[in-house]
Amino acid sequence: MNNLIEDLNWRYAAKRMNGQTIPQEKLDTILEAIKLSPSSVGLQPYNIVVISDQDTKDRIFKEAAPQQQIPEASHLLVFAAWEKITAQQITDYMNLIATTRGISVESLSKFQESVTGGILSRSEEVNFNWAARQAYIALGHALVAAATEHVDATPMEGFNNAKLDEILGLTEKGLKSVVIMTLGYRDSENDALSNAKKVRRSHEELFISL
Repeated sequence: MNNLIEDLNWRYAAKRMNGQTIPQEKLDTILEAIKLSPSSVGLQPYNIVVISDQDTKDRIFKEAAPQQQIPEASHLLVFAAWEKITAQQITDYMNLIATTRGISVESLSKFQESVTGGILSRSEEVNFNWAARQAYIALGHALVAAATEHVDATPMEGFNNAKLDEILGLTEKGLKSVVIMTLGYRDSENDALSNAKKVRRSHEELFISL
């Protein structure tokens, strides 16, 4: 069994965490993995709020997400999708491509036209849902990266999005929260499932070969 599969077998969505702080280098690795996550046309239409402040975690727990991992985690990552996608954001992305690759913006004109036409022809609701799906791809990268660092990571939905957006000031930034990931270390003594066998469908049931 290779190391990645071993790490993924170790991975567990911890129900309780012990409050221990993650080393900065491990956090940096997880954040870099998020940055390197693929997204449709490469736009990365989301931001990630990185929260270590205990008062903020406690407030989120009390007002928006009453899951015990929230105050016990070392860090919270809030994945927030762009509420609207604008022509200016697309232009900024084209400028970033040109600068990064040392090419002219003009050479990207057809690509920019295609991206702009495809995205801006859709409704804001469709674009937000699309942006949220891109954020979930980044979440997947983060979960795998955390496993390779042996940092426990728990993805969370079911929270009060509007209240969380208010606490973090996301609305004025043009963002909406879509998913939370807690980072920390499992509290095995207070988490009855921490040593339970992982339950997954069989290979034959899960995959369809054609």
